[in-house]
Amino acid sequence: MHTLAVAVTEGVPIFELAIPCEVFGYRRPGLGTSWYDFRLCAPAGTRTAAGFAADAEYGLGTLAEADTVVIPACANVLDGQPDDLVEAVRAAHANGARIVSLCTGAFVLAAAGLLDGRPATTHWMHAGQLAARYPRVQVDASVLYIDDGDILTSAGTAAGLDLCLHVVRTDHGAAVASALAKRLVMPAHRPGGQAQYIDAGTTVQDAEELGPLLDWARRRLDEPLTVATLARQANVTTRTLIRRFHSVTGTTPMAWVRGMRIDYARELLETTSLPVDQVAECCGLGSPANLRHHFTRTVGVPPTAYRRAFSSRPWQPPPR
Repeated sequence: MHTLAVAVTEGVPIFELAIPCEVFGYRRPGLGTSWYDFRLCAPAGTRTAAGFAADAEYGLGTLAEADTVVIPACANVLDGQPDDLVEAVRAAHANGARIVSLCTGAFVLAAAGLLDGRPATTHWMHAGQLAARYPRVQVDASVLYIDDGDILTSAGTAAGLDLCLHVVRTDHGAAVASALAKRLVMPAHRPGGQAQYIDAGTTVQDAEELGPLLDWARRRLDEPLTVATLARQANVTTRTLIRRFHSVTGTTPMAWVRGMRIDYARELLETTSLPVDQVAECCGLGSPANLRHHFTRTVGVPPTAYRRAFSSRPWQPPPR
């Protein structure tokens, strides 16, 4: 089994600690796949920010034995990070572990030198401080999470859920991640490049009104979707729609649609035996050539190569 260890240190915020425990800490026999060998690691007597004692079976030294190490938010970004935690994370990475940080857990990775010269994100409120304290880190405060291969970082709070679900998708495929997302009552996939917060130019009404439109579009990816079509459905001008899209999602309407189509193509390639031409038609990219072009540009490999690497037991997808 894939060993996944979560580090617990004094004063860790309870929500960020609960996220990996919920996503990775429960066996999921109903999902039809082997789950993680979950290990909670903490020094003796550790307590969370909410005052709960962490009665962990493992110490921080166990991090070096794990395949994946998750670092929840740190207790205080103003202070230096615990030496034993920093050394344990550094040792785990040296042993080949994938390192995942949630929210301000990026400060621990930065202190260990793992983010030098690499892109990373954290909660937007603390991104400036991360960049100032660790100038060699390429801080991007505009995204939900960043997957840089063996190092993954997420923005604040709920974005940690997005990243953990992304890890499940990477490890077990789209069908398992989607099934788990339904159990968690959350979106199956929010792209990491989506804006992590609503900027000052966006009203709450903008965000609330855009949600139904996004759901409407997701159910119609196989249909012609243009900016004008989306604007008519939202009953706004195209200029207003473009502004709302950029403010809420961080991208343009058609870039978002294309991203959703690629995501659906990935899901079909992973979970069905549909020919590539039918995959292209189902996800709205039209021809196999168009699918290959956009898929390879986004994912990095052609659809057929992706299917060979990630396909699971074939099944026919439900109607969208």
